[in-house]
Amino acid sequence: MKRFNTRPGAAVSAAALCLASPMVGAQQAPVALREVVVTATRFEAPAGGQPVNLSVIPREEIAATPARTLPELLALQPGITVRELYGGGTAGATVDLRGFGAVAGQNTLVLVDGRPLNDADLSAVSWSTLPLSSIERVEILRGSGAVQYGAGASAGVINVITGLPRAGERSAELTLQGGSLSTGSVTVNGNLGSGPLSLRLFATHFETDGWRANSSNVQDIGQADLRWRDGPNTVTARLSMDRQNSRLPGARQVQPSAGVNQVETNPRGTSTPLDYAVRDGARASLDFDRVLDIGEFNLGVGWRNKKQDAYFDFAGFPNYSERELSVLAITPRLRFTNALGPASVSTTVGIDVYRWDYRLLASNSPRNIARPSNTVDAVQDNAALYLASTVTFSASGTSVTGGLRRERYRSHATDVHDPVAPGGAFGSTAGTGSQVLYQHAWDLGVRQSLGGGWSALGRAGRSYRFANIDEIYGTTTAFTRQFQFLRPQVATGGEVGLDYASPTVGARLALHRLDVDDEIRLDPFTSGIGNTNLPALRRQGVEFGGWWQAAPTLRLTTAYTYIEARFREGVLPGTAPFGQTNILLSGRTVPLVPAHQFALGASWKPVAELTLSGSLRRLSSAVMENDEGNTLAARIPGHTLVDLRAAWDNRSWQFALAVNNAFDRRYFNYAVRSTFASTADRYNAYPLPGRTALATVAYRFR
Repeated sequence: MKRFNTRPGAAVSAAALCLASPMVGAQQAPVALREVVVTATRFEAPAGGQPVNLSVIPREEIAATPARTLPELLALQPGITVRELYGGGTAGATVDLRGFGAVAGQNTLVLVDGRPLNDADLSAVSWSTLPLSSIERVEILRGSGAVQYGAGASAGVINVITGLPRAGERSAELTLQGGSLSTGSVTVNGNLGSGPLSLRLFATHFETDGWRANSSNVQDIGQADLRWRDGPNTVTARLSMDRQNSRLPGARQVQPSAGVNQVETNPRGTSTPLDYAVRDGARASLDFDRVLDIGEFNLGVGWRNKKQDAYFDFAGFPNYSERELSVLAITPRLRFTNALGPASVSTTVGIDVYRWDYRLLASNSPRNIARPSNTVDAVQDNAALYLASTVTFSASGTSVTGGLRRERYRSHATDVHDPVAPGGAFGSTAGTGSQVLYQHAWDLGVRQSLGGGWSALGRAGRSYRFANIDEIYGTTTAFTRQFQFLRPQVATGGEVGLDYASPTVGARLALHRLDVDDEIRLDPFTSGIGNTNLPALRRQGVEFGGWWQAAPTLRLTTAYTYIEARFREGVLPGTAPFGQTNILLSGRTVPLVPAHQFALGASWKPVAELTLSGSLRRLSSAVMENDEGNTLAARIPGHTLVDLRAAWDNRSWQFALAVNNAFDRRYFNYAVRSTFASTADRYNAYPLPGRTALATVAYRFR
């Protein structure tokens, strides 16, 4: 029976929220007027004035931050919590937008250049395949996005825009990094533009020994982008490949009643010296854009493939699996723009078609995988039609948006069991199962300019999520395999906000609420391994972020987030004698969600070439995963982290030194409680690295 969910990519998350640019394009005021984004409309549009809670992290801010990875960068934003298993850019990071806890990875939609990076299984987003040096900007759409992008956007959307080829430019950049824990990387980035054609190439090799035993990580990433532009027509082709080899050190166990506390006595040790995961990924896309008299047309075709091998020893009861998942996406869309009396109207209508193909081979050893004990094949089809429109009254400073989406979800899965295969004697088959579901989303928002730099925002909407392939493949209470089809998750809610922007000061205050019914999550208390539809939950809170250009050379930022995530009703019955029973949920706090998060940041340029920056992040304690009843006295402890960076840049050369966790704090931000009644005070925690340093040397060829 599985009581500790410790595999990488399983519902893990929690940590430090900071700040950065709560206002759109806030790195260098007043850039909001020139920023364009694609997240809110799926077409490029001015960032300012849209009736959504949207913020942008531009390239300049990404380059100046002490953050080493994209999750660390996102942890500096209001409303976002980041949890890591091992730290240092290795496997196991989860980004949690607006307090979804263990299921954050399935409720925050992550896009790369407008295409979903989330998979139709429970594997986590592979954040490490998106190095900061490859990113042009990051767009964060809080609390909406289901109309434009579909299932899995209940918390919002994070769109990572990678650098596009630049017309007419010939340049290259070589970057070397080295630092603590035998960490090193080599990155090459080049651009070649001539006439209507431009090409961008990016490649990087990264490796680290990791802070803990058996936590090394090696990865290689390559990307090529080709753009052809001729008058109203633009064709963009992208190709990306990556490989990641990660060792997995597992958890550190704590059980006060038995006198065990590995977090204190041996935080850098490993309980799983044989565990590892290897991932090979590839992405390809082709976009055709044409500017029309009535607006703009886009036809996008995308393909993504992932192969992942994983070995877990499980104390002498080994499990080895090979997974392959691929998706083909066809996404045509059309934007109409026209005038309607004193208003301008922009309407987007589109179709999204996705086909997922999944195969799982399970065995007890890599050498026996040629004859797997179980072979699972699944196909998932999603087809949707959506329409979204924004009406802008320039004279009154009013913008109104509304949208609808209708989506069909269809899945079919088979499980073949071979009882005479190695490790198959005690197995079973789930047989065959199918499911067809329909769901819809809607969104309505308004933004009103109040004059003097002030504006108000109001928004309401409905979103949904379907169970993914891993979530429907579980076991019965007798531990026999079964496809467990679940009801779709539905969420309704909204927010109100107030913005202020001037050339030297910006701020945003937002209050939000989201009621979730039939949330899909692992049931840790019932024997067997499976997921369930939970009783009703509510998430509500306050987000504040601000920046101040105190002087031409000094910029200060701040952020505060309060989130209350609670069950509104219900009891989890559990199964005796394996675990706890009759777990009361009503009014209990959702695990892995810290109530308070606060951050300060500063960036100072004493001379033109030198930038000194730093951030302080503080977050409160959180309930551990599997403690839905909130009965364990221990909590994931609150902690404070300080990161520092100094960089010298004279356009051709750059030298930088970053120090993370500068005061060498001991901390962890993910832990999971035992659900066995006999070991009710036991939990597993994942200690994170102490002080580390990373030096960077880069040279630009032009």
